[in-house]
Amino acid sequence: MSTKKINEFNENPLYKDSKSSLESWHKELLNTSYSKPNEIKEKYKNSSIVGNNRVVFNMHRNKYRLIVKINYPAQIIYIRFIGTHKQYDEIDAREI
Repeated sequence: MSTKKINEFNENPLYKDSKSSLESWHKELLNTSYSKPNEIKEKYKNSSIVGNNRVVFNMHRNKYRLIVKINYPAQIIYIRFIGTHKQYDEIDAREI
């Protein structure tokens, strides 16, 4: 999993408060493997499984949303979106 999108988001002065939450989330996911969506839901109770191998995480006390696409067999996580709730409302989490 690349940190490029996380770093770009954190570099924006409007979102600097997200840095510790996103970095903690990234470290946790790097050290864990998941074979199915329910395993993620068990670990992250506030996450949402939205279909099409997408998972939505509530970040920084639910201020931001993070969407990932997971290739479970290959254990690859693609960050598809990081943004505010307002920005999240403007996209389709299953398609991004």
